[in-house]
Amino acid sequence: MNTSSDKPLALIIEDDPDAATIFSEALKAAGFEVEVIATGDRALERLSITQPVLIVLDMHLPNVAGPDILRYIRSDDQLKEAKVIIATADPRIADELENQATLALLKPISFSQLRDMASRLK
Repeated sequence: MNTSSDKPLALIIEDDPDAATIFSEALKAAGFEVEVIATGDRALERLSITQPVLIVLDMHLPNVAGPDILRYIRSDDQLKEAKVIIATADPRIADELENQATLALLKPISFSQLRDMASRLK
């Protein structure tokens, strides 16, 4: 999807509609063009054809798990520069994967927390 916006693209890969809405509004407030994706398989499809600047990645997704998507992102030459914020309620997963991500945030993640973090990553 090519937009006429000069804003950097952020993908939110999150299956919880309430969290996705909060994340989306926070990233828009931080100056990003936002696309929300609710399933892991759809996320992989989009990641194969787009190059977001920022990805907010839930770890527990339907069809393809977050850690598998993170591995894909880090192994793809066109995506390896993307900044990835892991969003999880599981501190163990956050600890295990934080070295592969730009940031690991524990849910619940507030609007202002994500907005402020994302603003620094543009």
